[in-house]
Amino acid sequence: MTVLDQKLLDILVCPEDRGPLLVVGDEFLYNPRLRRAYRIEDGVPVLLIDEAVTITDDAEHQRMLDRASGRTG
Repeated sequence: MTVLDQKLLDILVCPEDRGPLLVVGDEFLYNPRLRRAYRIEDGVPVLLIDEAVTITDDAEHQRMLDRASGRTG
């Protein structure tokens, strides 16, 4: 598991709305406001709007939030 450096996480924002992102495991940075997931590839966030995945399913959105907060469900 590749962990992103906390200093990097502190300055990363969503490229679309410039708001904070949640870390979902070592797989995604997630913007719950827009429901957009940005993948983390080999420890490097891919913050390209065109490559983000939009989460439309409410259950998947909740799973992302739960994983970001350390809960499992």
